[in-house]
Amino acid sequence: MSTLLASALNRDRWVVLAGLAGLTLLAWAYMVQEARELSLSGMCQCAGMKMSGPDLHPWSALSLLALGCMWAEMMVAMMLPSATPMILVFARLNRQRMENHQPYVSTAVFVLGYLGAWAGFSALVAAAQWGLHGAALLSPNMVSQSRPLGAALLMAAGIFQWTPLKHACLRHCRSPLSFLLNDWREGRRGALIMGLRHGSYCIGCCWLLMVLLFVAGVMNLWWIGLLTMFVLAEKLAPPAWRLGQVAGVILIGWGILMLSGHVLPQG
Repeated sequence: MSTLLASALNRDRWVVLAGLAGLTLLAWAYMVQEARELSLSGMCQCAGMKMSGPDLHPWSALSLLALGCMWAEMMVAMMLPSATPMILVFARLNRQRMENHQPYVSTAVFVLGYLGAWAGFSALVAAAQWGLHGAALLSPNMVSQSRPLGAALLMAAGIFQWTPLKHACLRHCRSPLSFLLNDWREGRRGALIMGLRHGSYCIGCCWLLMVLLFVAGVMNLWWIGLLTMFVLAEKLAPPAWRLGQVAGVILIGWGILMLSGHVLPQG
C-alpha cells in the first residue's frame, strides 16, 4: 500500500508541476508579445490601450479592465513559480487525505484562490497606474518620468525589506506545511480561502517589489525576470543569507542616487 501511495504522490506531483509550468509559460508568452508590440510601436498598445503622451484621451472603463488583466497576467508569470512549493504540499496532503478516505478537493481550487488574491492586487495597481498616467508621471512606455517618484519607490521598497511585516510574511511563505496544517479548512470554499490567505501573505511580502516595475519599466522583461528570480530565491534561500536585507540596502542606495541626480529615471 505504501508503494502505491508513493507512486500516486509522485504522479500527482508531476501533474501539478506540468500544470503550473504551462500556466507560467503561457503568461510569459503573452507578456513577451506585449513587450514586443511596445518596442515596435514606441507606445503602449497593450490590451487595447494606446498612450502616446500626457495629452491623452481619458481611458475608458474597458481600458482600465484590460490594464488590470495585463497586470494579472504579469503576476501569474512572476509569482506562480515561487508559490509552487506551497501548492505541491497542498496537493500531497490532499492525496493522502483521499487515500485515508477523508474529504479532499482539487488543487486547482487552492491555485484559483491564490491567483484571485493577486488579481485583486492587479486591480489596485492598475488603478494606481491610471492615476499616475493622468498626472503625466509615466512615459508612453510605462516608466516613471519623475525623479522624486522613482527615488521614493526605491527607498520605500528598500526600507520595507527590513520591516517586521516583511519578515512575518516571508516566514509564512517559507513554511508551507506549517501554514496548511495550522490553517486547514475543509471543502472547496476552505481551499479557496486558504489560497486567498496564502496569496495575501505573498502580496504582503512582495507588493513593493512589484510596484518597482514603475521605476524600471512595467514591460521591461529583464527587470521582470530579475524580480521573479529574486522573489523565488528569497523564499527558498536559508534565512541566514539575508537576501532581503541586502537587496534593501541596494534599493535604498539606488533611490538616494536617483534623488541626487546621479541616476536618472528611465522614462
